[in-house]
Amino acid sequence: MKFGLFQLLHSADKGPAAEVYANALEQAKLADELGFEGIWLAEHHFSSYGYSPNPLTFAVKVADHTKHVRIGTAVVVLPLYHPVRLAEEIALSDQLTGGRLDVGIGRGYQRYEFERLGLNLDDSRPMFDEALEIILGLLTQESFSYDGKYYQIPETTIFPRPLQQPHPPFWIAAQSPPSIVDAVQRGYKCITGGSSAPSGRVLQSWEVFRDAVNEAGLSWPQEFTIQSQVHVAENDEAARAQTQNALWHLRSAGALRANTQRVEAGLAIEQPQPNEPDPQLMYDEWLLFGDAETTTRKLQRLLDTTGITYLNCVFAIGRLEHKEVLKSMERFARDVMPHFKDKVGLSGAVGTKA
Repeated sequence: MKFGLFQLLHSADKGPAAEVYANALEQAKLADELGFEGIWLAEHHFSSYGYSPNPLTFAVKVADHTKHVRIGTAVVVLPLYHPVRLAEEIALSDQLTGGRLDVGIGRGYQRYEFERLGLNLDDSRPMFDEALEIILGLLTQESFSYDGKYYQIPETTIFPRPLQQPHPPFWIAAQSPPSIVDAVQRGYKCITGGSSAPSGRVLQSWEVFRDAVNEAGLSWPQEFTIQSQVHVAENDEAARAQTQNALWHLRSAGALRANTQRVEAGLAIEQPQPNEPDPQLMYDEWLLFGDAETTTRKLQRLLDTTGITYLNCVFAIGRLEHKEVLKSMERFARDVMPHFKDKVGLSGAVGTKA
């Protein structure tokens, strides 16, 4: 089982950007030293929910502060870019990271972001499809042209060429069942779960993924990645006290997805959501929070019910202090990760442990 570090680069109270980036770089450096597999960088625009408008740029900075980890985007929102320019940036970032780049891509979900770039969120799926075809063509072919509904590209060659051949690994962010099936059918690795997803939704995602892989006739094992908030404290009581920080993410992401988020001068205002879960239920059932023993038990439960192969950990949660984030990462790497080094989840082919 592999572990990654996901970085939203948010500031719940619209703090200084320099502090957000400095903290993120220190966390990335620590993750590299602790043996995490990868560091994944979000993309968001125009609010304090995320200070990372271009994760490819920040990936190059992270590469300068690390030695071993792979560095991924989670995700680049394809419809927000011109695909030719984005193909160039992917190739350049792959060169400057020394071939450690993974490219996570997605359609986007925030109408708030799309409107401010003059785009219609309802067009995101067909724009995504065209953009991906163009990007792959430019990265893999010396000369490429395209004539579509949204993009018309005359014969074009990009420089530089990507360092990894034929291109860096591509991942697709998929939350809904149709998106998961689409990612499998395209042959790309899939990131699902969400940083605040209930355990029932994770199980549903696994079942959809498993069935899609089997229907496509693909062999097992297959990479099944979920993203989850993780906090390892000295004891369960201290961990439970941080549930409010997890609630900040649930409220912010939910409001942005529903296009109900209040944003005042860039500050995303925290506001309760309809049918909000009980914090006790969040802690007990779907947050990987607790002391080391409790967190290990919760993660084992997840492993026993899904074919998870890669856990993307969100350690910087809500208003949690940076020093507490570092302590949580250290406890997780020292006291939880070793239990899962050689473990695998369910095999989708037979429904039992591989």
